[in-house]
Amino acid sequence: MKLRITTPLSVVVDDDQVSTLRAEDASGSFGILAGHADFLTSLAISVVSWTKAEAEGERSYCAVRRGVLSMSDGQTIAIATREAVRGDDLATLDEEVLTRFRTDLDAERVEHVASAQLQLNAIRQLMRHLRSRSPMASGPSA
Repeated sequence: MKLRITTPLSVVVDDDQVSTLRAEDASGSFGILAGHADFLTSLAISVVSWTKAEAEGERSYCAVRRGVLSMSDGQTIAIATREAVRGDDLATLDEEVLTRFRTDLDAERVEHVASAQLQLNAIRQLMRHLRSRSPMASGPSA
């Protein structure tokens, strides 16, 4: 099978000799073998692992910051993600990279909530201003 993992800035993995792949989505961990039906899923922050056909038992790893995985024609796996880090040591990827991805995600959530609060406050102020200028707000004219 062919595996390609891309970010907006680079191709992190481009391998034509993949025999198995393991990944994780919201429902849990899953595996893909050659001939798998067409498939599309949203990945969790996790480590994708795969074995090569010629390197029996030797696994390769890539930490992904969520993303989309698609399987097509039973032979092509494409993963598009915001950020990916390839590594040989699963423990290091799990401890350092995934922890950083999760921390960044938490910070983004906090920023999103703060931004939404600012937008709501601006809308409230606009509504107050528009109500105060409305002819109906000054009451009926005599």
